Amino acid sequence: MNTPDDCKNMSDIRAEIDKLDRQLIELIGKRFAYVKAASKFKTSETSVKAPERFQAMLKQRRVWAEEEGLNGNAIEKMYRDLVNHFIEEEMKYWKKSK
Repeated sequence: MNTPDDCKNMSDIRAEIDKLDRQLIELIGKRFAYVKAASKFKTSETSVKAPERFQAMLKQRRVWAEEEGLNGNAIEKMYRDLVNHFIEEEMKYWKKSK
């Protein structure tokens, strides 16, 4: 993997971004596997939605983003969208198991 400074042209940059995006998507898939597995430990719809945990998670992701020099609002929105989708999916798995 080239560093940004090692890239000689836009093709190099795009290739490296594509590699990173592929890795990110793979990691999101692994995260989703844990979400599905968590459904078997949940006892109610409220425990699936876990609003307090959701808010705490968003706050922590914002902190991590800002520590990396990223926009906290953008990262929080990204996680809010992603995790809301995962909660919907987890709810499906939870309902099937009941």
